[in-house]
Amino acid sequence: MSGFAPDVPGCASTGHSLEEMRANLGEALEFHLEGLALDGQPLPQSITRMAEVPEGGFAEWLTVTLPVADAISA
Repeated sequence: MSGFAPDVPGCASTGHSLEEMRANLGEALEFHLEGLALDGQPLPQSITRMAEVPEGGFAEWLTVTLPVADAISA
């Protein structure tokens, strides 16, 4: 299984199962976005409303909550 975040270029993940891929992608997003916050960079805007899905594939929206205030004050 593989997944990616279209609004976060370069952020993708894999896993042996859908659940593992979701968990790995959530961790990858958290790591990437916290790094941007720590570097004082703007977070990417969520603009994707539609995605092209390959035949036999599927898409879903994941919600990621980040402790950005904690990351910035670290």
